[in-house]
Amino acid sequence: MPVFPEEPEIHESLPGPGVPFLRESDAQAPATAPTTVVAPAPVPGPRPAPPRPAPPRAARPGPPQLVPKPGPAPRRPAPAEPQVEVQRIAANPAQAVERADDAVDLLLESGRNPGDILVLTVGEAHPWQQHELSFGEERYWAQLAEGGDVFYADAALTRPVRREVVVLVVNGGPSARAAEAYTKALDHATALLVVCGDAGPAAKGAAGTTPGRPGKA
Repeated sequence: MPVFPEEPEIHESLPGPGVPFLRESDAQAPATAPTTVVAPAPVPGPRPAPPRPAPPRAARPGPPQLVPKPGPAPRRPAPAEPQVEVQRIAANPAQAVERADDAVDLLLESGRNPGDILVLTVGEAHPWQQHELSFGEERYWAQLAEGGDVFYADAALTRPVRREVVVLVVNGGPSARAAEAYTKALDHATALLVVCGDAGPAAKGAAGTTPGRPGKA
């Protein structure tokens, strides 16, 4: 008979002291990997609001302020009227009308408008005044209101007429009448007074002119 080698005997090892015996339930339970528990992330809440400033304290009322009463407004000085220039043309009563006509022609040639010139006579009425009056006083005074031409009138004119240039013709009459006519002529003129003859005080420092040639103001 064939001889079989002897099988080695397997001896069950016994657990050493302090080692527990394995239970059948432990052998059957599968080994599981340890699980890690993750804590949920915190949910962000509302941001804290900045602290509100405390309401300002009401200011204590001080003593009432006295408002000064408005006084009278200062008076504004009245605008000064423009100075009227006075020019004189030497002439005797017989030459005054002719000198005045020459002066009017020169004024028109220098650029003056006919409606800016007023001619006043101290003595007899100017020939042009007599001519215009021949058409009636209504038509005569209408020309003054229209103001489109040289106007001839008596030096005793009482109507409120003002023109840039006044030509005073001293062609007769007493010296007192000539002096009064000079004052009135200054009231009628706004820029220039041309005196043909002797009337009024001699103006010192006034611009002199060649006889019969008035300048332009």
